[in-house]
Amino acid sequence: MKLVVNPYRGKDKICVGFEYPSVDAERVAGLLDLCPVAKETPLVDVSDAAPVAALWVKDERKRMGLGSFKALGAAYVIARQAWDASGGAPGAESLVGRTFVTASAGNHGMSVAAGARVFGAQSVVYIAETVPESFAERLAVRGATVVREGADYAASMAGAAKAAEAHGWTLLSDSSWDGYAELPHILMEGYLQMAAEAARQCPAEPTHVMLQAGVGGLAGAVAAYVREVWGDGPQIVVVEPTAAPALQASIEAGKAVAADGPDSIMGRLDCKEPSLIALNGLARDADVFLTLSDDAVNACLGAMAALGLETTASGGAGLAAVLDDAARSALGLDETARVLCFLSEVPD
Repeated sequence: MKLVVNPYRGKDKICVGFEYPSVDAERVAGLLDLCPVAKETPLVDVSDAAPVAALWVKDERKRMGLGSFKALGAAYVIARQAWDASGGAPGAESLVGRTFVTASAGNHGMSVAAGARVFGAQSVVYIAETVPESFAERLAVRGATVVREGADYAASMAGAAKAAEAHGWTLLSDSSWDGYAELPHILMEGYLQMAAEAARQCPAEPTHVMLQAGVGGLAGAVAAYVREVWGDGPQIVVVEPTAAPALQASIEAGKAVAADGPDSIMGRLDCKEPSLIALNGLARDADVFLTLSDDAVNACLGAMAALGLETTASGGAGLAAVLDDAARSALGLDETARVLCFLSEVPD
């Protein structure tokens, strides 16, 4: 475990030329109102069994039938494009002839496939050789063409980018880098829906908000909205795997850097480079960057399941920071703390 206090809190951008995350939750809600499966997800109160005064968990496991918060990301980008292409009346043929391509080790690919299918587009999802065949089958059921390439996520993303350029397809990543920022910015905006719901559902202002992070899309979007709604009150804690502290390492360096480490059981968070939009937002908005080991998070999964919050190590990493004694002590979470967490995905 390593804890780094953010020295850039409230200061200027550390990634010049990249935007901060959007806080326009109303635009997201307006578009989602057109989707019949876009129902609000619950905020679960487990305070009675928690080591803090209040523990609220935003449960994203049933979001739009896709099993994770990522349903609000890529599918939202595609819906925005369908809206524009149809003059404000998107339908099943709004994007016929278009192809969206991405790389994924999990839920992002499902969101791309589902969004493309709704509006008549095609989807191609590149996955690494290490991704389970069961996930490839889930993508195929959603209508995606699945291509295996490379030993890891970075290699599959390189394949997706090459295919986009070769075929004139739209590359739809959930990260941002030099020369690629517009679509990831819109994608992160989609995540504001769960942040806005959580803010409405919380019975009181939280003192702490725990946000697990890979490239930082979820964390960056939610942190920006927390500041918009509650100002400087809540302490925002970003939780990453010890094996992949891309955001923490970048905060320590004062610029975007690549982290290095072994594979983590927090596979969806095992990202070695940060999204630059998310890094800008979290440098401004987050208070603390915390890394947790695989063992620490894995040891908390049984307690989560006992609370009715069964998830993966990736989906429960933020909640693990509350349940783990050492992390809770390091963060100063005592019997007066009111904590908001996000349960981001169903078990594998």
